[in-house]
Amino acid sequence: MSPLKEPPNSESTRHLALVLIILVGCSVLGLVAWEAVTSRQQALDAAQVTVSNLSRSLTQHADDTVGEAETVLSGLVERVHNDGVTGPQHERLHLVLKQTTAALDQLHGLFIYSSDGRWLVTSNDVDPPNANNSDREYFLWHRSHPGPAVHIGAVIVSRSTGELIIPVSRRLDNADGSFGGVVLATLKVDYFKKFYDGFDLDEQGAIVLALGDGTILMRRPYDPKVIGTSIAKGVIYSQMLPHASTGARMVVSVVDGVNRMIAYRASSVYPLLILAAQPESAIFAGWRANLLRSAVLVALVFAVLGAFAVLLLRQIRHNQRTEADLLLAHASLQQMAMQDGLTGLANRRQLDLALPQEIGRTVRTGRPLGLIMLDIDHFKRFNDLYGHPAGDACIRDVGRAVQGCVGRAGDLVARYGGEELLVLLPESDAPGAWRVAQRIVEAVQALAIKHAGSEHGVVTVSAGLHVWTATNPIPTAEALIAAADVALYAAKHGGRNQVFPTLDEPIRVRPQVF
Repeated sequence: MSPLKEPPNSESTRHLALVLIILVGCSVLGLVAWEAVTSRQQALDAAQVTVSNLSRSLTQHADDTVGEAETVLSGLVERVHNDGVTGPQHERLHLVLKQTTAALDQLHGLFIYSSDGRWLVTSNDVDPPNANNSDREYFLWHRSHPGPAVHIGAVIVSRSTGELIIPVSRRLDNADGSFGGVVLATLKVDYFKKFYDGFDLDEQGAIVLALGDGTILMRRPYDPKVIGTSIAKGVIYSQMLPHASTGARMVVSVVDGVNRMIAYRASSVYPLLILAAQPESAIFAGWRANLLRSAVLVALVFAVLGAFAVLLLRQIRHNQRTEADLLLAHASLQQMAMQDGLTGLANRRQLDLALPQEIGRTVRTGRPLGLIMLDIDHFKRFNDLYGHPAGDACIRDVGRAVQGCVGRAGDLVARYGGEELLVLLPESDAPGAWRVAQRIVEAVQALAIKHAGSEHGVVTVSAGLHVWTATNPIPTAEALIAAADVALYAAKHGGRNQVFPTLDEPIRVRPQVF
């Protein structure tokens, strides 16, 4: 008996199979690499949004805190000018200063000094004997700077209590405009410390309150040795702040050397700068965990591919039965290629095959052909707010809702691309297609998927409707899709979350907007 010979094309088939497996492996590896790069950028973008929002809120808090102190100082200046500080007015002023200090959490104390620095009236019950503040920086500043400007000084140690305080002061003028003294409000550094400690940040996350010249007034994590130091030589002050009053980027801290995403914002009212920062380690913690899982998955995929390659090549080498199995496997892959991997709906390839067939059927039967083009409203905002995984889940949920609104066996729901879906409705007239489109819009809104970036507060879709009848010229598939797309654009331009028709025959159903 002569030995069994391999088919003439067996060697080339084995080579082709090997190349295909390598390509699949490379494709999987490339997809994972692309996903890793994309998700890393998304993590970075999300961190930038987070710290930018935090810096904006903290700047408003600093403005409000200093603004309340300024309001108090303005009232004191007016009162001193009108009533003076001697006689019965002295005790009334002391009581006002004490009550005001108790009413505002941020205030450490209120003080009125004479032109030579003596303590005239304070909120203290007992003042240090022979106290004089003519040596303080804010006192010297006001003596040489006429005018009502509020001055915010660097952190100092209180001579009353020994606490760290931030001085906020205004000048007092005599009737002739000469220097008459200073009114001072002292803010507790501990007030800012407690407020900043209330934010849920990583242990290496940072918040900095600084003067316009870079002097640190308060920093989280708190370190008394850092208070009063300068960050003026850092990237924010030296490179970014001269060009823009707000911004964000990855920066190595000049204080502790930690690489962080830092957002800064300069106050538009006071010479203050707020920085909010998130460390690189926290930003990419989730991304690194996902990358590790992806690496394990890729290793498993390659292991499976390797095992499959061995079996496939062995079967091809031994008998023709394997060739039949390969044909079956090829048919299975073709079927998989007709489905969208994310939603399980028909993909663009299946749509490209089905649409010309339905056009031909409409020509033969004379029955109409309906198309609905759908697009998820503000989907880019959704991805920016909630991330890529949530965006994928949103597309899947919307796809299921659309599929649930299409009941006939011949109808086709396809993912056209990105967040766009297309519904093919053979033998559906205009009113019928309109009702299907309305059900879809209602069903998606009923999912109640939270969307803070949408005016509706939830995920919605816009729908463009086109119905073609055989009484009109035979269109191309591209022309039908373009007509539905024009209607979709009109639905979005008209306010979104609605159906808009572009039809060859009128719809006898009253349009609704949801």
